[in-house]
Amino acid sequence: MRTALLQSSGRPGSVVENLKVLDEAAGRAAAAGAGLLVTPELFLTGYAIGEDLARLAEPADGEAADEVAETAARHGLALAYGYPERAPEGTVFNSVQLVTAEGARLANYRKTHLYGGFERAHFTPGERHIVQAELGGLTVGLMICYDVEFPENVRAHALAGTDLLLVPTAQLHPFEFVAESLVPVRAFENQMYVAYVNRVGQEGEFEFVGLSTLAGPDGTARARAGRTEELLLADVDPALLAASREANPYLRDRRPGLYGTPA
Repeated sequence: MRTALLQSSGRPGSVVENLKVLDEAAGRAAAAGAGLLVTPELFLTGYAIGEDLARLAEPADGEAADEVAETAARHGLALAYGYPERAPEGTVFNSVQLVTAEGARLANYRKTHLYGGFERAHFTPGERHIVQAELGGLTVGLMICYDVEFPENVRAHALAGTDLLLVPTAQLHPFEFVAESLVPVRAFENQMYVAYVNRVGQEGEFEFVGLSTLAGPDGTARARAGRTEELLLADVDPALLAASREANPYLRDRRPGLYGTPA
C-alpha cells in the first residue's frame, strides 16, 4: 500500500485552514497512487496553541471529523489525522483517528504516554495501548509520538499482529536521534513498518525537526523527509514484510518467562 506522510505544521490555531491543507495534500497523495495519508500529531489544531487546545477540541464524531471523512471519500484514500478529542464528560485527549477511503471512521486512539509539562497540563492520558484496524490487507496500529519510545509498547503491537504502525508525532530538537535511529530500530526489532510523521519548524516555544520516515522491517528508512514541509511517499510491501519475518527470529526466539519485573 502506497503511504503518504504529510510533514507539515499546517496553520496553528485554525482548524478551517488545516482542513484546507489536508484536502490539498490528500489530492496530491491520491494522484500519486497513495491509499493512505498520515498527518502529524495534533494537525487539525496545531500543537503549541495553549488553552486553544481545549477550546478547539471536538468529539471523535464532531464537525471536523465529518469534514475529514468527506475529504477521504472525495479523494478515495484513507486518512489518519491528529487532533484534540473532547470526550462526552469533557476530558480532552491527544488523539489520532483513522478514516477509510469511503469516509467511515475506523479507529480512534488516545495518546497513553504524555510528554512534558505542556502535554500533562492540557491532556488526560489514554488507557488503551493497542488500537488496531484492518486496512488494505494490513493490520494497522495507532500510536502518537512519545508512545513509540517505550519498547514494551511497540512490542505489544508486534505480538498483537500489527503490520504497519502509524505514529503521528511532534518531535522536538534536540531529539533528532528518535527519528533517525530509534524508529528504524523499533521497526526492525518488532518486524513491522513504522510511519513516523512529524511537524516542522518553530511553533511557539517548540522547534519541530521534521525528518519524517517510513521505516521498514529490515531496519532501514524506506523514505526520509528533510526539515521543511514535504509530502513523502513510500510503499508498504506485504511480501517484503512476510520475507523479513520469516528470516528474522526475534519474535520466535523470545523467552517471556525471563522478562518479568524484578522483585
